[in-house]
This record gives sequence, structure tokens and C-alpha cells, in this order.
Amino acid sequence: MLWTIFVVLLVLWLIGFVTFHAIGAYIHILLVLAVAVLLIQLLTGRRSAL
Repeated sequence: MLWTIFVVLLVLWLIGFVTFHAIGAYIHILLVLAVAVLLIQLLTGRRSAL
């Protein structure tokens, strides 16, 4: 679920950065938040065995 949100925000950020520079800043902020949540999840979450 977290990876899906991360990928969607990454795609939206790239679209906004290339086409809509005005809303690209907002999407960039959301992307930074998604990366922060991803890092917190990786550092504090349980690791699954392979």
C-alpha cells in the first residue's frame, strides 16, 4: 500500500514538474512527505523473512 502511494505521488510529481510548474510545488511537498513516511516505515517496521 505504501509503495503504491509512493509510486502514484512520484508519477504525479513528474507530471506536475514537467507540465504544470505551479502545482508541481504542492506535489513535490507530498512526495517529500511520502519519502519521509517510507523511511520511517522501513526503519521502524517489522522486517519480513525472505
